[in-house]
Amino acid sequence: MSKLMKGGILLMLATSVTLISCDALKQAASTILSNEDVGAGLKEALNVGVVNGADALAQKGGYFNSAYKILLPPEAQQVTSRLKFIPGFSDVENQVLKKINAGAEDAAVKAKPIFLNAIQQMTFDDAMGILMGGQTAATTYLKSKTYDQLYAAFQPQIITSLDQFDARKYWATAVNAYNKIPLLDRVNPSLDDYVTKEALKGLFTMVENKEKAIRTDQSQRTSDLLKRVFAK
Repeated sequence: MSKLMKGGILLMLATSVTLISCDALKQAASTILSNEDVGAGLKEALNVGVVNGADALAQKGGYFNSAYKILLPPEAQQVTSRLKFIPGFSDVENQVLKKINAGAEDAAVKAKPIFLNAIQQMTFDDAMGILMGGQTAATTYLKSKTYDQLYAAFQPQIITSLDQFDARKYWATAVNAYNKIPLLDRVNPSLDDYVTKEALKGLFTMVENKEKAIRTDQSQRTSDLLKRVFAK
């Protein structure tokens, strides 16, 4: 083999190695995430979960016709089971369920701005802790930052909404009728605290489910940024 041919082969090999190295570097560079990428990706994921969750639950039937339906407290079941035999209260359980879920749906509108504010306040350290944390790390973060504020915002709205649908009055009337039955333990006729807590429980459960989906199902990562961040 001539020196010229050998030189040509060596040049081709060197060129190929250089091209491969350049491609490898480009590919590696594309997978490197900046602090801004991580923060933006986590905020986008939380926005998706929060917006979907809050908007869905705020719709008519958002609680009542979903897996997040608010049920009556355990002690209420003994009330409804006995009252159904009293004229005027045969459908008491279904009526109360419709009313308390309608109240929660009405209050769910308050959740989105509170969530979005907490997301905007998230630091890079917060974002990294969420990204490398468990499957519900983001939901846990949001709950720690927003629960008390959400409760304070939800409860007055729950009260207003329950009154709008006459749920508190209806339930108080039913419970007071129950409490007149001899030899039975009395039941608290107030629904406010219970409905507020159950409404928030459903809200955070929906956000949690959305977070798990984004972490485990690539089809849920609806943007290039989400794909890059959660590939990490």
